[in-house]
Amino acid sequence: MTIKSFLILLFSTSLLFSCDDIPFYNSKKKQKEEHKNVFFPNFPEPDRKYLKKKKKIVKRFFNNELGDKSFNGQFIVAKNGKIFYEKYKGYSNYQSKTKMNPNSPLHLASVSKVATSIAILRLSDQKKLYLDEDIRNYLPDIPYKGISIRMLLNHRSGIPYYGYFTYGIWPLNKTLTNQDIILLLKKHKFPLNFKTNHHFAYCNTNFALLALIVEKITEKRFPDAMKELVFEPLEMKNSFILEYDQNRDSISQSYNPGMVKYPFDYLDAVYGDKNMYSTVRDIFNMDRGTYCDTFLSVSARNEMFKGYSYENKGSKNYGLGIRMVEEKKKTPYFYHTGWWHGNTTCYATLREDTVCIIALSNVFDRRVYRINLLSPHFGNYPFQIEEE
Repeated sequence: MTIKSFLILLFSTSLLFSCDDIPFYNSKKKQKEEHKNVFFPNFPEPDRKYLKKKKKIVKRFFNNELGDKSFNGQFIVAKNGKIFYEKYKGYSNYQSKTKMNPNSPLHLASVSKVATSIAILRLSDQKKLYLDEDIRNYLPDIPYKGISIRMLLNHRSGIPYYGYFTYGIWPLNKTLTNQDIILLLKKHKFPLNFKTNHHFAYCNTNFALLALIVEKITEKRFPDAMKELVFEPLEMKNSFILEYDQNRDSISQSYNPGMVKYPFDYLDAVYGDKNMYSTVRDIFNMDRGTYCDTFLSVSARNEMFKGYSYENKGSKNYGLGIRMVEEKKKTPYFYHTGWWHGNTTCYATLREDTVCIIALSNVFDRRVYRINLLSPHFGNYPFQIEEE
């Protein structure tokens, strides 16, 4: 081989490797872009100085409010889709000595209603239901006229609570299901607590019925429908709906402050109003999804995050599966609390400032509800900053 031929071969080979290198790099970059979740919004990057300042405030709050030895749970604060503070303490299962970690799903209690509401709103976006249609279109055995899906979502239906009307007519050693609630309403025709759409009254039965509507429309069991509609799109990998026949001893348990376990009872199989297990990181992902048009439309979000009950004076109100505090000259504060057995939970979404605050505990602890005291540090919210 001549020197000239060798140089030509060398040059060609170098070009070959150079061309291979560039597409390989680009394909990795493209692959990374393809893995970007289209259901998460593109928030601007939060300012580092801002986060550093807020982190000190949040750390001080956690240490003062939750950071002692008695706190058993999870805590997280995020801004613009970025987690900048999180803590995990105690045990998810005290009997097995399973320590709390970012992948420990806890019972959300009534914070589950937020996820159920989102599932309904996604079905509405898909034109598979209409918020103002009669629920008997899906639940024909309901003995009440004129109740819409929206009235279940905003607790204006007047339907009585299953935890009360089952007392004395349902054996306490027999597990109650969502389907049983329908059968009991049909059989006994319990009177409404008030005229439908007359005022607000918080009632778990509303969301137990919403879960049945989800099942009717999707033709799937509620745990599977929630995976498809909420958990999988938002990469909520540690979230699930409790199925009563699963091994209930292996999941996280709930305790009183003395770490005595609360037993499961006959109401623990009902879902939609509760029975969602999740983590603060997963709920944070759910919060991110509520800002994204590809996951939840602007019109759906507008319906969700507005008040529906103004018959009585006061600052507290309820949207579609979300609580709120509204005061003049203040930014609306959106949140939801939960309490079931020893599980105490609170989720706050500061919409104007794209901040998410979540506290979960599987040991009865009212202090988780005090996360609202953090909100004035992020915007003009209707709470007072406590003096140090």
